[in-house]
Amino acid sequence: MRSIRKPHKQLTALAAKNAIVPGKYFDGNGLYLLVKASGAKQWIQRITIRSKRCEIGLGSYPLTTLAEARDRAYENKRKALRGDDPLTARRRQKAILTFEAAAREVHKVNLPTWRNEKHGKQFISTLETYVFPKIGKIKVSDVSSADILAVLSPIWLKKAETARRIKQRIGLVLKWAIAKGWRQDNPIDAIAQALPKQEKTKAHHKALPYSNIRNFLSVLDQSAASRSVKLALELTILTACRSGEVRLAVWEEVDLTLKVWTIPASRMKAKQEHKIPLTPRMVSILQQAKELFGDTGLIFPGAKEGKPFSDMTMSKLVKELGFDVHVHGFRTTFRTWAQERTNIAREVVEKALAHTIKDKAEAAYARSDLLEKRRDLMERWEAYICQRGAKIIALS
Repeated sequence: MRSIRKPHKQLTALAAKNAIVPGKYFDGNGLYLLVKASGAKQWIQRITIRSKRCEIGLGSYPLTTLAEARDRAYENKRKALRGDDPLTARRRQKAILTFEAAAREVHKVNLPTWRNEKHGKQFISTLETYVFPKIGKIKVSDVSSADILAVLSPIWLKKAETARRIKQRIGLVLKWAIAKGWRQDNPIDAIAQALPKQEKTKAHHKALPYSNIRNFLSVLDQSAASRSVKLALELTILTACRSGEVRLAVWEEVDLTLKVWTIPASRMKAKQEHKIPLTPRMVSILQQAKELFGDTGLIFPGAKEGKPFSDMTMSKLVKELGFDVHVHGFRTTFRTWAQERTNIAREVVEKALAHTIKDKAEAAYARSDLLEKRRDLMERWEAYICQRGAKIIALS
């Protein structure tokens, strides 16, 4: 048992309890009980830290007992004698954020880097739903692997994709805490063996068979939907673009003379510039948009001036038209048509979809954007949709 040098008149638990006269009641190691005129009591320690005398609050009485106050005072004195600064360490500890506050800070710091507004919202909304209620109030320095397991275990198999994303987001917050000097480890690394193996099943977006694409566009044309949304959805199908690439398109990206639409890297999933050859129908859609909405800013504006329509608008319209498919699925429709109804090379189709080449060696040599070959491909796709049969090259 460790020994503490005792003063001539050391406090007792009973003496601390009965101390009611305002003043200072000394114990040892600089520790004393401060009794205020209001009757409130607080433990204070006088200590010399790096040749400077100061006082440190050790907690209020009776929430902090005499024994606990003595332990803290002894530990502070031990650190001070060793040359450490317990006061600064305590201030740093107080500065450490809770997991929720840290996560919101990480979200704020990374906001400019999200691919789009939707990804930024998803990051924080999933944490608000599944994480903050369980570990949000815990200091980020104290979050353990057991805490993370308590969050992930209930959803790990039931909502596999969501759980994986939450795991990655928790890990990102804890990495930030390590960079801040608030912790040394990332408990995410320790839970892999504690979670059951998930089935590797990838949910594919529902796609429309290419044989039904003409009927879909006919129904779309006859619908009472917003002209801006209808034109945007048709252009999405014709270009095989992702919906966000079309929704956020601006006139500065389009050259109607050269018939090329250049989407900057900052708006592409792969963070690489993507050029799209414009076919006659694409040009016609763009010219209609120009007549309706002007030739500056967003090509397909939403209801609020200067703002695009939401990412759910096109999806909602497709469902309202009676088609149980996803807007992203039209890219699959295009790809399936290209594979089954043309003899176009695979790399041309992949380039049209703005897919990256995963093989690094192959990617190093595949530097051409294949623009003219893709122009031929997109003209054939348009010809199929618009029923100009002479342009279709069937393999069957």
